[in-house]
Amino acid sequence: MLIFLGLILVIGLFLMMSYNKLVGLKNRVLESWSGIDVQLKRRYDLIPNLVNTVKGYAAHESGTLEKVIQARNMAMNAGSTHDRIEAENVLSGTLKSLFALAENYPDLKANASFLDLQNKLSEIEENLSNARRYYNALVRDNNTYVDSFPSNLVANAFKFEKFDFFELESNEERKNPVVQF
Repeated sequence: MLIFLGLILVIGLFLMMSYNKLVGLKNRVLESWSGIDVQLKRRYDLIPNLVNTVKGYAAHESGTLEKVIQARNMAMNAGSTHDRIEAENVLSGTLKSLFALAENYPDLKANASFLDLQNKLSEIEENLSNARRYYNALVRDNNTYVDSFPSNLVANAFKFEKFDFFELESNEERKNPVVQF
């Protein structure tokens, strides 16, 4: 009888510890996503100023500028984490196009406002990169624990789910943009 009670106690402790670890991992992933969210908000706020600065120098390049604003709006309005990740990848690509466009305007590249905005955006992008790395590490830990035996039994019983990684959707997004006139 004592062996049976000891076994039940061990199983109960395992269930409790596994559940608590899953809750902790989930909360850490959500917290790291909020860190990404803060940096994205900073980027969203900066983009209109950057676009307006470029407009004065490259008014005939309105197609590129409109794509940047459209990608920004898509990213801001994305609902699920997966949709948000996709929209952010599109926005990153359009920002690369914007900076490639700026390379063709020496006066713009020397403009103090543009340089300040570009430096701020570079800082935000670096912070975003760090936040994404941290988020992906936590997602990896969470997903491994959710998939591993015997913790997957607890995860399935309490409906803990895996999270999406923040990654590029296609190989095309890895290429540098080409701007042609």
